[in-house]
Amino acid sequence: MPIMIQVELVGMFTKPFALCVRLFANMTAGHVAVLSLFSLVFILKSVWVGVILSVPLALFISGIEILVVFLQAYIFTMLTSLFIGMSVHPQH
Repeated sequence: MPIMIQVELVGMFTKPFALCVRLFANMTAGHVAVLSLFSLVFILKSVWVGVILSVPLALFISGIEILVVFLQAYIFTMLTSLFIGMSVHPQH
């Protein structure tokens, strides 16, 4: 019983923190992908790479990034409300 209380207490703090880290990582990954696509222009030293490859793919990744951010925010909200609901015990 004493170990169970400690595990529950630690779980109450680590679950929201893990959700925050996951949301941050997913949002940052899209920015890194767009930045790497734009850097192809400077690495290959060609404007045509930017016109044909880099800009269209960066726009596509930005669209996917917006979708992922909304999806992750929805999942974050649902799991946070679930965790809060599980930690609050109804009175009888």
